Amino acid sequence: MSNTPSPSPAPGTGLTSRRGSAAGRWIVAVPLHLTLAIGLVAGCASSTASTDPGAEPGPVPGTVTTVPAAPSPSAVPSDAPSPTSSRTPGSVTTVAPSPEPAETPVRAVAPPSGAFLALEGLTVAAAGTMSDYDREALFGGWIDADGDCEDSRNEVLARDLTGVTSADGCRVDTGTLADPYTGASIDFVRGVATSGDVQVDHVVSLGNAWVTGARRLSPADRVALANDPLNLLAVDGPANGSKSDQDAAGWLPPNRAFACDMVAIQIAVKSRYGLWVTAPEKDAMAEVLAECPDQQLPAGTPFGDIPAGTAPEPAPVVVEEAPAAPADVHYANCTAAREAGAAPLLRGQPGYRSAMDRDGDGVACE
Repeated sequence: MSNTPSPSPAPGTGLTSRRGSAAGRWIVAVPLHLTLAIGLVAGCASSTASTDPGAEPGPVPGTVTTVPAAPSPSAVPSDAPSPTSSRTPGSVTTVAPSPEPAETPVRAVAPPSGAFLALEGLTVAAAGTMSDYDREALFGGWIDADGDCEDSRNEVLARDLTGVTSADGCRVDTGTLADPYTGASIDFVRGVATSGDVQVDHVVSLGNAWVTGARRLSPADRVALANDPLNLLAVDGPANGSKSDQDAAGWLPPNRAFACDMVAIQIAVKSRYGLWVTAPEKDAMAEVLAECPDQQLPAGTPFGDIPAGTAPEPAPVVVEEAPAAPADVHYANCTAAREAGAAPLLRGQPGYRSAMDRDGDGVACE
């Protein structure tokens, strides 16, 4: 059996192969240790960073981050523009709601008065025509509703005047008025030249009543309206003339302290008789009532009674004796006696005749 020798390695190659194999094992081992060392160092760095109190952790993708609401501009005044918040992509930002503003307190308002509420209940419409207005034919004159010989005018004078005197108990002869329209004090004396100083006014004038619904009233109701003590006042004559048929939009009393009372009377009368107001009239009434929010509706003051026998005692008449006249003196009438200068004629004197002494008091042609 022959042995075939193994091929001899090339010179220098055997040793090199063995060293190379060992070196290969060292080279493979070294990177593994380096890797472990690097990992250890990185872990220590991460641990150190997480324990740093000054560091702020960054947002982690996929998480929900709550961002507080920015302060209100009114709460933190600043001239600088508000910074824009930086948000992490893929995250959801929840903003806390701003606080609700404080409620403004409401001022308490007093409830409307009786007069104001009644005004709100009146119908508002345009005024009618005055072309067919006739005061006497439509409303009549003063009446004596209770048959006591005192008509409505005199009963109002007896109610509104002080110090009233009357000779017959049916008519007011004198008195003193505290005028509500002007605030003046007026002495009243009955007479052709003086009675007009004090007049009895329809607070809702009959002309105004006619154009605001009185044409729909029955004749009896119109007479009642014209003689209703609620609608009647004794007032200054010239002031009543200036008022005439005007409503509150056209005329208010010079004594403004009485304006609320006058407007309240007008509202009460219109409510009682179903009359309406015009828009300007309502506005004027509301403006007056704004100055007296507690004004109530009047119910009306009843008529006054005239005290009988309160006229001042007349001064005694001093009769001078006439000069003697011829026995056959005859006067056809009192005019002739006056022209002769003989009047008055006393009973027993020449020329006296009972036919000329109409009241039978013994004095003729007085």
